[in-house]
Amino acid sequence: MTSPGTTTDLHWMSAIELAAAIKRRSVSSREALDHFVARIDELNGPINAVVHTDLERARREAAHIDERLVRGDPLGPLAGVPMTVKDSFSTAGMVTTSGSPTLSDYVPEHDAWPVAAMRAAGVVVFGKTNLPIWAGDLQSYNEVYGTTNNPYDLGRTPGGSSGGSAAALACGFTPIEIGSDIGGSIRIPSHMSGVVGHKPSYGIVPAHGQIPGPPGTLTLADLAVAGPMARSIDDLELGLDLMAGPNRWERPAWHLELPSARGGSSVADFRIGAWLDDDFCTIDREVGTALLSAIDALRRAGATVDEAARPGFSLEKAATTFNALLQAALAGGESRETVEHFAQATGSDLAAESKRALGMRHREWLSVNERRLQMRRQWETFFESFDVALLPVCMLPALEHDHGPTADRIVSVNGETRNYWEMIRWMAPAGACYLPATVVPVGTTPGGLPVGIQIVGPYLHDRTTLAFARCLASILEPIPRPPGF
Repeated sequence: MTSPGTTTDLHWMSAIELAAAIKRRSVSSREALDHFVARIDELNGPINAVVHTDLERARREAAHIDERLVRGDPLGPLAGVPMTVKDSFSTAGMVTTSGSPTLSDYVPEHDAWPVAAMRAAGVVVFGKTNLPIWAGDLQSYNEVYGTTNNPYDLGRTPGGSSGGSAAALACGFTPIEIGSDIGGSIRIPSHMSGVVGHKPSYGIVPAHGQIPGPPGTLTLADLAVAGPMARSIDDLELGLDLMAGPNRWERPAWHLELPSARGGSSVADFRIGAWLDDDFCTIDREVGTALLSAIDALRRAGATVDEAARPGFSLEKAATTFNALLQAALAGGESRETVEHFAQATGSDLAAESKRALGMRHREWLSVNERRLQMRRQWETFFESFDVALLPVCMLPALEHDHGPTADRIVSVNGETRNYWEMIRWMAPAGACYLPATVVPVGTTPGGLPVGIQIVGPYLHDRTTLAFARCLASILEPIPRPPGF
């Protein structure tokens, strides 16, 4: 998390702090909105995180909340707080493109469910943040709105696909955001931009209204989740509480009550396993140094960390299974001809493996799914002995921009050339198995780029990863804010 500002710095307040200030009327919702708008007008240009606004409507909503506060009306926990929303989430009456030129003029009639939940809590949605087309890259750029730059280094990406969300948080353009994550799209931008993010357990946050699939899609894709992004763990937890619940099909009969957090009020109260490197996806030395410094801080604070802890399967098995499930989940956007062509792909490289996975038959998917379930069972056994597992988010910090064909992109790790899509391998152990994962910044590289750590917990134990994240953040020095912000 970035260093805290003074109480007069509205843009550095947490959403909870800003809501409290608005409630006690030390600042009005309209004043807070105008403050964020002025900040974006001044500083957003080179970052290009906030790409669309609807200020007329937002000012009406903010003024209405101010009037209700004067009357003493009961309001939601985030009443009057201005916020931006990732442009893959439908926002009623506001252009929603998902980065695609085909939707450049699309204005939904209804909010996506996570957006509706936040509005019900009283937020004032005033803008949209950038992403890659169809939320499908580790970088955030598209033909509609252009490229979003990392506020720590304009020559690098803030991550993807929730890169605009992460950059907006890091710059103080919004106190809270909604991200989505199927292959790391909350976790990787949080890591690359120095903010906090939570990938919920699969299935606990209804995400109807997110694009892709096409507008109006009712399918909830395998692996895909929506979750909160912020600068404080308290905001993450409140955001999760507001958005979590049964989906439209289950709502008539189901009720969600997440288990209480394991552990306690300090890092020493948690049983901690750490899986910080692996020959299948070795970590950049500078990233590894930051992660090990966090482990040292945990031990100095009285925690016991088992660096040999493993869930009983290899990272290679997790990543291979995850890639197959991910490609299958994405296959619905491809034509039958493309799928049939990909199914015949030959070769042993990652690109050929991904093509075959995208074209797999249902009987093959059933086999892959069984592997997933076996790994879930192994995680269950692991979490009988541990409360959380600490993993890298990504093998590298923020990447330099590369908008060439994704199949041709490469990255360099400790002088070794690697395939671009290997960047998501550390997303696999939690992602394939539906587990919650909270990302917290733990330091910076010598060049000043943020480094995050991934806190993974048992399925549906989201409160545990959030509680540990809060304890971990309390023993670490906040990372510096981006230069100039």
